[in-house]
Amino acid sequence: MINVNEYFEGSVKSLGYTSAQGKSTIGVIEKGEYKFGTSSHETMTVIEGQLDALLPGESEWQSFTAGQSFEVEANTSFKVKSHVQSSYLCKYK
Repeated sequence: MINVNEYFEGSVKSLGYTSAQGKSTIGVIEKGEYKFGTSSHETMTVIEGQLDALLPGESEWQSFTAGQSFEVEANTSFKVKSHVQSSYLCKYK
């Protein structure tokens, strides 16, 4: 089954699904800055565009472009900035 997710008044939308590799979402983020909370370990890979992330415990933003990934542990929060509409794949453990 495919689940439709919408956050931040429609500025972030994703489709969630479960495959043989586990639970994932694929989505699009509009230009802006967003704070996300995690309930499980996440690996986020940028598909298109660029995402700047302020990861837990860090004081500096890091930039990620197409093909690059970052990981966030469960039960934390992180911030993401998008300067252009960007897409991502998020895998959960």
